[in-house]
Amino acid sequence: MEEKPATTQAQPVEEKPATTEKPSVEKDPFNTELPVRTIPRMSAVEFYNRGVDQLDNGNYPEAMANFKQALQLEPYDPDINYNLGYVHHIQGNYQEAIDNYTAAIKIKTDYGEAYSNRGYAYFVQKKFIEAIADFSKAIALTPDNDTVYLSRGNAYSEVENYFQAIADYDRALSINPKNAMAYYQRGLTRSKLKQYQAAVADYTETLKIEPTFADAFYKRGLARLDLNKVEEAIQDFKKAADLFQEQGRTENYQEAMEAIKKL
Repeated sequence: MEEKPATTQAQPVEEKPATTEKPSVEKDPFNTELPVRTIPRMSAVEFYNRGVDQLDNGNYPEAMANFKQALQLEPYDPDINYNLGYVHHIQGNYQEAIDNYTAAIKIKTDYGEAYSNRGYAYFVQKKFIEAIADFSKAIALTPDNDTVYLSRGNAYSEVENYFQAIADYDRALSINPKNAMAYYQRGLTRSKLKQYQAAVADYTETLKIEPTFADAFYKRGLARLDLNKVEEAIQDFKKAADLFQEQGRTENYQEAMEAIKKL
């Protein structure tokens, strides 16, 4: 079964205060005293706030269009660059997201969220060293963010630095003891180190927080099987299969059922 990394929860930047910018006025060249008409023009802030509203509504094409309009007017605004990157991020356009996050960071060098999100985009591209560097920078800027420790732990695990990964999961859990994914990922890492009893404990903690986490049941079943606890493993595989079926995950359901048949 393919292991899916925990994602960094990217967040958009909130709306900005309304602009006080006055509309432009087109002058009549033959009348130096009176304007012909007032032409209302949207400011960068107005385009930006419209983009945030569209983002909140899940209308990503419109959000992107508004952020691009805002960026044309204010190309050196870090939040506009960041949110444009965020739209690319949630649509899976990770290279475009990286480009926008990088632009935001160049303008605002202490932009922790941009480092964190760019790190995740690098992670998806399997550029784990770059991801670790960005997560480390984000941690330095936002040391109480448990999800960034979780993300860096995942990157360390990918480069087989398992003990550093566990240290990051430990830190994530010290910040947020209810972080189910930190327990789960630590369990996966401990399984790789053949620390099966500790892995079982981590999967169990995961399930206390997320009782319908099918993957945690399946992985706990594998760890219990490695401990020769066959009956307990079968129960975990059965529970995983039921949940996979309920969740419409057909391939995972079949894999869990196959594990049962082999026992």
